[in-house]
Amino acid sequence: MSDDVLSRNDVESLLKALDGSGAPAGAAASTPESKSEPKKPASKVRVLAYDFKRPERVGKDQMRALQSLHDGFSRNFGASLSAVLRSVVEVRLISVDQLTYSEFVYSLEIPTCFNLLKPQPLEGNWVLDISPSLLYPIIDRMLGGTVGGDSSLKRPLSEIELRLAGRITSVFLRELQAAWANVIQLDIEVERVESNPQLVQIVPPNEVVVMVSFELSMGNIRGMANLCIPFNTIERVGSMLTNNSWVGYASTRANSETKGRLLTRLDGSLADVIVTLARSTIKTTDLFDLEVGDIISTEKDVNQPLEVEIADRVKFHASAGSFKGRKAIQIGQVLTEIAK
Repeated sequence: MSDDVLSRNDVESLLKALDGSGAPAGAAASTPESKSEPKKPASKVRVLAYDFKRPERVGKDQMRALQSLHDGFSRNFGASLSAVLRSVVEVRLISVDQLTYSEFVYSLEIPTCFNLLKPQPLEGNWVLDISPSLLYPIIDRMLGGTVGGDSSLKRPLSEIELRLAGRITSVFLRELQAAWANVIQLDIEVERVESNPQLVQIVPPNEVVVMVSFELSMGNIRGMANLCIPFNTIERVGSMLTNNSWVGYASTRANSETKGRLLTRLDGSLADVIVTLARSTIKTTDLFDLEVGDIISTEKDVNQPLEVEIADRVKFHASAGSFKGRKAIQIGQVLTEIAK
């Protein structure tokens, strides 16, 4: 019986073997000096901090799909807005980020043009925020003013200004519906417009939203437009964003029908046309002494074509002449690659 009794060292060896922190029992009993061997350092484990206030609910594939979708939308919106204002407007996608609704609201200026949208058949609301520094010059342009309007006004929109801003919003929503057509057919309408975004609570403050930011530039005027999409409104169509259905929108080539629609929208738009007769150098003193009737000689041959610029880009070659008693040019060649 005494041979079956385990010693204290044997019990400790068995416990260490079960925990995986020591050698097998037989080895421990035969080599007691193994207790003094140094332990191997544990492998380093990478630990990432998780913020429960900002959960990453939108997957990377969905974020990439949203970025590609709205990148195509920004180009079409810029073309449509240029046709409405009859002035060149550039729209560029800045970022697609996920953050909490409270962070989105407190990042906006007050007052602003805060449009509460209803994207049927999705549940919940979206938000379109347009910066007043951009909106007032656009309204100025719609009323016949110049491109460089006043962008320093800090007041809510009046009733008349709200109706004019509604035309811009309608163009935005029309192009947005077309951009989302390959994912889901949307019918988006404006429920109401607020000037203080902090008074509108469409989701809880810690709810995750996707903020799509655009930069609009018209001449020297630049401003931001932000589209806020709460994730819970698009959660049920999230799988459609991860498949290849949205790729067709970004990669579709223009056909005769889309070209015709684009030409119709651009019909009547105004563009600056500059004809360069010749280029030469002259001293400043001679420039100040010029009078009416003086002749400036150049090295350009009279038979060489003139350069015709459209929006600061050389588009045509032409020759000078007259038409019905007025100075005119005749287009002789259309440049396939527009020179800068």
